[in-house]
Amino acid sequence: MKSKHLCAAASILVLAFAAHAEKGDREKPINLEADRISLDDINKVQIFEGNVVMTQGTMQIRTSKLVVTQDADGFQKGVATGGENGLARFRQKRDGKDEFIEGEAERIVHEARNEKTEFFVRAWIKSGQDEVRGNYISYDAPTEKYLVTTAGGTTKSATGEPQARVRAIIQPKGKAAPAEDKAEPLPLKPDQTVTPR
Repeated sequence: MKSKHLCAAASILVLAFAAHAEKGDREKPINLEADRISLDDINKVQIFEGNVVMTQGTMQIRTSKLVVTQDADGFQKGVATGGENGLARFRQKRDGKDEFIEGEAERIVHEARNEKTEFFVRAWIKSGQDEVRGNYISYDAPTEKYLVTTAGGTTKSATGEPQARVRAIIQPKGKAAPAEDKAEPLPLKPDQTVTPR
């Protein structure tokens, strides 16, 4: 019974990064570690606290607290807070690529009803070599759209400096590699006019 609740609670955050994530991860078992787990079946609340590590295939979430609630329609909402340096972190391999999606924020919220994930305070997401950071990042999975905003300099970056603007690094996409020559190789024949010595 408890493992069923753990899997349901953990799956909420798995959905957050499913659009570009390794598709095989969805079929893998969910492993959860925490210093403390409390389940409230009546109010549909599960709380995981203390060095929380959730792993499913290539996906990993590290946080200090993960709270999962369920509404009357059965939709779940997950909130990951704190963790190392006060940040909740995730990492997952991109589907079909040898690169990872990584992200962090002081609070990460995912709502299954609308498949929307929000990153609050010191938010940062990196996909391959591209990255974006701001005070708030919203990701809409069905439309694959991001919204990144800042609080006009009232927040601090990871280095402690005021963060007055949204920052993004977008790598240029490489030109297509030249097409391979698929023609048959030319046969080499010895020259009949040259006499060996």
